[in-house]
This record gives sequence, C-alpha cells and structure tokens, in this order.
Amino acid sequence: MLNLEQLRKRAKDLLRAHRAGDPDAVARLRAARAPVRLADAQHVIARENGFPSWPKLKSYVDRLRRTGPELRHAYHEDPRYYTERALGLLASAKDGTPAAVASFTAIEAPLTRAGARRVVATEHGFDSWQALLRHVRDLDEPFTRAYRAIEARDVPELAAVLARFPGLVTARGTNGNDLLGMAAAACDERLVRVLLDAGADVGHANAHGWTALHQAGYAGLPELARMLLDARARPDVSARGDGGTPLVVALFWGHTPTAELLAAHGVWPRNLRVAAGLGQLELAEDAGAHREFYRPHGGFPAWRPSDSAAEVLDEALSWAARNDQADAITELVARGARLDADVYRGTALTWAAAGGKLRAVRRLLDLGADPNARGTFGGPDHGEGVTALHLAAQHGHLPTITLLLERGADPGIRDTIHHGDAASWADFGGQEAAVALLRDRRGG
Repeated sequence: MLNLEQLRKRAKDLLRAHRAGDPDAVARLRAARAPVRLADAQHVIARENGFPSWPKLKSYVDRLRRTGPELRHAYHEDPRYYTERALGLLASAKDGTPAAVASFTAIEAPLTRAGARRVVATEHGFDSWQALLRHVRDLDEPFTRAYRAIEARDVPELAAVLARFPGLVTARGTNGNDLLGMAAAACDERLVRVLLDAGADVGHANAHGWTALHQAGYAGLPELARMLLDARARPDVSARGDGGTPLVVALFWGHTPTAELLAAHGVWPRNLRVAAGLGQLELAEDAGAHREFYRPHGGFPAWRPSDSAAEVLDEALSWAARNDQADAITELVARGARLDADVYRGTALTWAAAGGKLRAVRRLLDLGADPNARGTFGGPDHGEGVTALHLAAQHGHLPTITLLLERGADPGIRDTIHHGDAASWADFGGQEAAVALLRDRRGG
C-alpha cells in the first residue's frame, strides 16, 4: 500500500540526488525548470506512480488510508454514471443480494436513494456525494487508464498499463467491478485473455454477485464462457438473488447455445424453469426452488416470485418459449400452463417473438396463443400493452413477423406507453426491412 510519508521521503531523496549530480536523478527531473524544487521532485514521484500531479497522488493515498484495500476506484467521468450505479446497488440490495446488502449495513445506510449515494461515495473514500462527483470530473489514474483501454478495445494499451501497474488486476472499481468483469462486458475475448494472463481472479464477483461468467451468459458468448470455464470459473455461483447462476442468466435472455455449454458443466439450480429452458423437463428436482433471481439488472421492476404451483408452471412456459423449446412448450401446456400468462414482464409468446424463436412462436400459436394479446415487457417505461408483433418488429425478426401476420396479428395495434404500432417499433429499432414489410401489409 502506498504510504504518504514514504512518498515524501522519496521526493526529498530524489531532490538531494539531483543536487548531488546523480545522473539518474538528473534524467528524471530533466523537464523541471531551474532551480529544481521539492515540488518538482514530488511531481516526478506522482507521475512515476501513475498520477498527473502530487495533489492527485496525495488525495488517492489519503483515500486509501481511510478505506483500505477495499477502496473503490472511480473510472467514468460522467457524474450520471454514478447515479445509475447507486440506483443499481439499491435495487440489488432490495433483491437481497448479500454483498449489496452488506454495503448498506457496513455504514448503517438506509435502503433509499440517498443511502445508496452515501454508500457509493464512502466506498470511493469520500465523505460526501458531491466530493465524489468533483473527483470524477478530472480522472487520470492508472485504473481509469486501464478502463479506457478496455472501452476502446485497445489490447496493446491494456497490456502496457497492466505491465506498468500489475496491482490493477486486483483493484476494484465502482460497485466492486474489476477489470476482468469490464473486459467481459466489452464482449472481447482478447481483453479477457490479457487479464487472465496477468493473474486476474476469474471468480471475482461484484456487489451484485456478478462474475465474468455471468456476463458471458448475459451476452450470449459461448467462446468467452468456454475461456472462463477453462480458467476454472465456477458455474454454480448466484447473482442478484438465489439461483441466479450464469446458466440462468443465459436462459433468461434465450441465449440457448451458451446455456447448453454452461449446462454441460453442471445444471444448477434444477428447478422447472431451468429444465424448461434447456428442453429437458426431467431435470427438474424441485420445481419452484431457487427462483429469487428474476431480473438481470435494475432496469426491470421489482417483483417477488411466489411458491404458487401455477406461477411456477407459467414461468417455466415462458422460459421454454424464449429458448425455442417447442416440445417442452407442448408438455407444459398439457400440464396446465396458461398460454396468456404474464408472470413477469412478458407472455411466452412475446418472449419468443422478441428473440425470433420461430419454432416456439409457431407451437404457441398452434396451441391457441392469441397473436394480439397485450402484455408487459422489459422495463416499466418500455413495454406496456405490447403485443408479440411489437417485439418481433423492434428486433427485426422477419420470419417471425411474417408468421404472426399470417396467423392474424394486427399491425395497427398501438402500445399503451408510446402509442406506437408495430411499424413504429421497427423504425425505433432501426429495422428498415421490418418497417417495409409491415407497411406493405398495411398498404403503406
């Protein structure tokens, strides 16, 4: 750990060496104007430690002294970013995620927006939210440089920063995010490889319990998942609630190939929705167990799963649909799953349509699903009163759009929030071919 007194001593030693004509000291201070002063030596020491000035280095060391190795490093210059991270931390704590709850408990902060801001500021080593925001407006620290290299997908630069500051692989940013998790979020296996080779902890979880392997499941990246599994990432770790394993995250979004790869390393939890998503209903050992995970991020509204057998069955139908498991859909409906159930932010048909899961859409329609049924989807300001056609149009799934239209979907239905028809949803999603198809069907 950096020590301010030791840094001051190093600066004084450098100044004395320069005055004695030491060649190395002269070279290190060559940019300073004569006469060379202590402030010049301090500036060199700061630069050599990766900080633009002595006051910046001093501020960092003071924060490190107060907070210890758990200090969170700011890395994004937009103040709104930290507002969003605070809200995300609050949502995760309300979901009961242990690490997020512990962050509030540690400083006795209430589960409120103000409390979340206090937690984030404190973890960054600041006494107030405003002090944190002042700090982030002018960031130039080693952790920030590593993050910018990841953001730019600059592999050589990331390798160079890590070579100069190897301790960064164990450093933590806002909400406990480390560089490996950021590289996984950037969906770039090259960056991940650099960090793994540098000794990054493949099992590190952020304040939400989220690991790099969760991110691979979230993004649907089987090659990244394979790389992390080869590095001994654990596939059974929960995030954002009990049962929120990387496999569950992949199944939530309908990333079936990634889910199947993860399942080959162990299926957990073995509840009905996981079994349905994998198309193997026989895997279910306890149908309603370990279902506290229900949203991958705070953009989805709060909810509490129940132990209702009907809810468990209806939810499983949705997970089968989003993963294109047509046979599982048939079996679940035969068991009593409701085709029109909107258990949490979407019916089976809207989820299948949003993912372009053509087999699932066809099977649901064959079984009697209403192509014009309205429901919810995504965040509370995104989908209210939406139909399957709205979602298929937004994502440009032309075969799904065509099938829905053939089965009676009305392209003129408007959603509740945005009052948009299917063509306007396609336009919002930048899906020009879908716009043309829908407008052609409506005669312009």
